Amino acid sequence: QVQFVESGGGLVQPGGSLRLSCAASGSIFGIYAMGWYRQAPGKQRELVAAITSGGNTNYADSVKGRFTISRDSAKNTVNLQMNSLKPEDTAVYYCNFVSKAPPRWGQGTQVTVSS
Repeated sequence: QVQFVESGGGLVQPGGSLRLSCAASGSIFGIYAMGWYRQAPGKQRELVAAITSGGNTNYADSVKGRFTISRDSAKNTVNLQMNSLKPEDTAVYYCNFVSKAPPRWGQGTQVTVSS
């Protein structure tokens, strides 16, 4: 069973940057597209960035131009570089398969953007 462990979150000022990493216990590259999701208090979890097994990337309009998703097959990780962070980016960030109903979730990593 694949397990995801997210890390790299923290408190940053508006305009700052963070790099999130997701370590998978099993091979995640192959037929699966991977994504970064986020969930803010009182909001639904949303997919903000995705990368296919072939390397194609997609972003939610809210983060396009600011976030970059990448993968490292050798390290079996999926990363999210977040630049020009805004307070509205504050949320718990999770990585997972791109699916309407992923079977399991990790603990996520908290990102707080505040002055």
